Amino acid sequence: MTDEELVLLARDGVKSAQEEILNKYSGLVQAISARFFLHGGENEDLVQEGMVGLYSAINNYEAGTASFSTYAYACIRNSVVDAMKKSLGAKNLALNDFVPIVEISGEISPFSPEEEVIRRENRREFLQKISKILSSTEFKAIVMRLDGMGVGEIASALSKTQKSVSNALSRAKTKLEKLYL
Repeated sequence: MTDEELVLLARDGVKSAQEEILNKYSGLVQAISARFFLHGGENEDLVQEGMVGLYSAINNYEAGTASFSTYAYACIRNSVVDAMKKSLGAKNLALNDFVPIVEISGEISPFSPEEEVIRRENRREFLQKISKILSSTEFKAIVMRLDGMGVGEIASALSKTQKSVSNALSRAKTKLEKLYL
């Protein structure tokens, strides 16, 4: 079944068609979201925005204009970029530097709010520095690995083979060792 046919079924309320599209394009959402950095947020926030863009693509796609994959890519990317622009607006300035005292797990952070801000700033600077040294694939793979994702999960998110992800991680490690050792 083509994507266009699945979209029509999803609009008609067929849940399995909607789930199939969402599953098929979740890797694309992950890959697009991984290219961006949301100040004051997490990568998962951008993934959620990307999924909103995918839902929009399903609901607004018009057959015959472009392929669904092209349209979905544009909707996902635009949704992620819009979320980034909103986060940088004056309205969100106070939230951008917010440091939660209680983490998601419910445990109190072992770091003071000041230390947490410094840790986040150091991570941001580190990511900016390595993004200039690593290729796009290497950078995405290493960031996902640092965030605790396994090679299989990274491969799925980037729509690559596990071997190519392992190779990218190895190349990144070699480049970073030369930089920091």
